[in-house]
Amino acid sequence: MDTSVSRVFGVLRGVIGKMIPGPLFLAVAVSASAQTGYRAPRTADGQPDLQGIWTNATLTPLERPAAMKDKAFLTEEEAAAIEKRTAENRAATDKMGPLASGSYNRAWYDDGTRVLATRQTSLVVDPPDGRVPVRPSAEARRDDYAVRNADSYEFMSPWDRCITRGVPGSMFPAGYNNACQIIQTPGYVTIHYEMIHDARIIPLDNRPRSKRMRTWMGEPRGRWDGDTLIVETTNYNNIGWITTSAASARIKGIPHTDQLRVVERFTRVSKDVINYSATIDDPEIYTRPWTISFPLTADPDYRMFEYACHEGNYAIENILRGARALEKKSQ
Repeated sequence: MDTSVSRVFGVLRGVIGKMIPGPLFLAVAVSASAQTGYRAPRTADGQPDLQGIWTNATLTPLERPAAMKDKAFLTEEEAAAIEKRTAENRAATDKMGPLASGSYNRAWYDDGTRVLATRQTSLVVDPPDGRVPVRPSAEARRDDYAVRNADSYEFMSPWDRCITRGVPGSMFPAGYNNACQIIQTPGYVTIHYEMIHDARIIPLDNRPRSKRMRTWMGEPRGRWDGDTLIVETTNYNNIGWITTSAASARIKGIPHTDQLRVVERFTRVSKDVINYSATIDDPEIYTRPWTISFPLTADPDYRMFEYACHEGNYAIENILRGARALEKKSQ
């Protein structure tokens, strides 16, 4: 994060402390950028320029750990201790042999080495406790799918099936491939994700939405509010997951319905930082809307490679074959 922005956040943390609620947290982020006097550069057609390759890798968890209760921010010492402990654990893990996903060591992962510069204790900033307000019925569906994972491909993650990580799931940090490229053309913003090679094309002209189409990533519409790009996405199908990565802990596998509505905000607050937030509303799944917020960091040296996704996705077939073989053996 830009040094001056970080200093402002530091002062605000000391004043507001652990009681800062989610909506106020977002207002603070905008206020912090305003105090630096930063104004985003413009594209040829006058849009605030968000273009570039941005990464979101972080040690900060999606939800606040239950043990932290109402603690919204880490101290500088606590953040340093988490980073040190993680580095030591990873070094020890590397000595134990190959890791998951066919990798040999941590070099194959890019899940971050630092907590967020804001030192917030979770990516979720609203509700104030940093926890996603999931309905028990949604958790039951998640647990049922987990138990039946090898029964059929239909119970597997859309990511495992090489379909998509969804929206806003594609924006959430994962174990690797934590980069996206933003491209702007007159009337459109496109977000190209390294993971699964997904691309979202976001019209900015408020055209009517489809009355029949329902898709995995929904149907987005964007507009500018000053220097902030606001993207509202609806028209989802009824078979996706809100997030598919193990980094999302208990939220992995929570379903979404065709009533899902996601409102994202992208605000460039310095040369190297875009403040990102998403408010998720799905009344059948959550007891109230919730908001996630974190910075996207520019990395001009990052190279996005093709994501072949299992090279034919033999893993799905092998998982199902293995499960049938175990069933046969147990008979």
